[in-house]
This record gives sequence, structure tokens and C-alpha cells, in this order.
Amino acid sequence: MNSPQGQPPPFELLLPALQEFCQVVAVLRGPDGCPWDREQTLKSLRPFLLEETYEVLDALDRGDLAELEDELGDLFFQVVFLCQIAAESRAFTVDNAIEKIIKKLVRRHPHVFDPDNGTATETTVSTSSEVRGQWEELKAQERAEKDSRKGLLDGVPTKLPSLLRAFEIGSRVAAVGFDWKTDADVVDKIEEEISELRQAINVDSSEQREEEMGDLLFSIANLSRKLGVEPEAALRCANRKFCNRFGKLEERFRVEGRHLQETTLEQMEAAWQAVKTET
Repeated sequence: MNSPQGQPPPFELLLPALQEFCQVVAVLRGPDGCPWDREQTLKSLRPFLLEETYEVLDALDRGDLAELEDELGDLFFQVVFLCQIAAESRAFTVDNAIEKIIKKLVRRHPHVFDPDNGTATETTVSTSSEVRGQWEELKAQERAEKDSRKGLLDGVPTKLPSLLRAFEIGSRVAAVGFDWKTDADVVDKIEEEISELRQAINVDSSEQREEEMGDLLFSIANLSRKLGVEPEAALRCANRKFCNRFGKLEERFRVEGRHLQETTLEQMEAAWQAVKTET
């Protein structure tokens, strides 16, 4: 499947590889296949799908393309594995899933494709924000056709990490015009939520503290959206940076023959500041 450097392989070369891969998965699930693979169900694969997704995200965050290639293969295996199990119960096949996403992409990109034949058409939107608005409008129409009782936010997965779900909720309502006008307006809202959280801290009510903390985090997720920063990625980066710096702090005291438990907060803070200047 060789192709000119920097160019994807011709589409016709992808088909044999996909067929071979699906066949491998089918064999693993067959009577003479792998006992572990044969025992899996749609539900049992959930944690593996989640794990592989986060490993892909980690490779993306680190910019490791070799690792990304490997992790995307693992993630793709989970997708095909789920399709294979569904096919065995005659629910749907991998072909059905592919056909469905093709139709969805064509339908939701009328500025690129003619929905009737899938060919390129005249562009009617010119900015990503206009595309996002059009996308949400089309999704709303699809939901209305399926169930008129469903609202704009009914399709936001409840199993998403809460910070990412808050980001998606904000994105969907913003696409129909329900949004702060400026970044500064969101900052003002965050300051308001901090003030309310301060008041809740002085009240002996864990429920009120939780509510105000949630409001603050929701506002922060929306500020991330306004700034064009995906909050989960930003927080993963911050976590990685903190862990790296704290490891260096531990190493400093280890070299000195001291344990963290033997140091004061002031000493740790001084070491922390020194580490920050190095990283």
C-alpha cells in the first residue's frame, strides 16, 4: 500500500486491507478462534474502547505520530470488534455502520456535497462557526424527524467526562445563538461564580458547595470553548506538567537525602518555584 510521500494511498487499495482486517476479527470470534475474544460482549468491550480512546488522545497530546499510528489501529480494532459482535446477532454489520456515516456526512455537509448524489456542490457557508451552526440545525431536524419530543441537548452523551460534556453542551446552545457575546462576559460570570462559591464555603452545606463548584466548572468549560481551547486536553496538559514538576521536586529532596514528610510547606514551595524556573 505504498503511495507518494505525504499522500494517502489510493482508495481502491484500502478495500483489500479493510476486508482482510474484518476477516481476521471474524476468525478470532469464530468456533476455532480465541477463547477470550469469543467471550466478549458489546458491554464487556466498553472499558477497552474507553482505554484505547484515551491512549489515542495521549499520543495526540504528545505529538507522537508513530505511537498514534499504533493506537489508532488498536482503536479501529475495537470498532470492528463491536461491529462483528453486532453482526452475529444480525443487528448490523460494519458495512451498515460505514454506509450510515457516509450518508450522515454528506447530509450534514450540504455546503460541500449534493445530498442527492454525494458530489461536490457550491459552498454556501464560509466560516467554521457558520458550519457549526448549520451542523447543529441539521442535527436538530434529524432528531425532530425521529422524535419530536427530543431537544437540542438530548443527544449529548451522558457518559462523556463531565468537563467535556459541559463544553459540548455550551457548543450546541451557542450554535443556535444562546451564548455570551464576548470572552470578557464569561470571565465576569466566572468571577460571579467564585463569589458565590466563597459564600457557600462559609455555609455548613456540602450540597450548596457542590452546586456552586459545579456552576464554576461549567463556566470555566464555556470560557475554554470561547477561547477555542478544548478543556479536557488543556487539563490533561496541566496534569502532565504538574506531575513532571512534582517529580523533579521529589528528586531534589531525594538528592539531599530528605523525604517529603520531613520538609515544611515553605521548603516545598521554595523548591517548587525553583523547579518552575527550570521547566
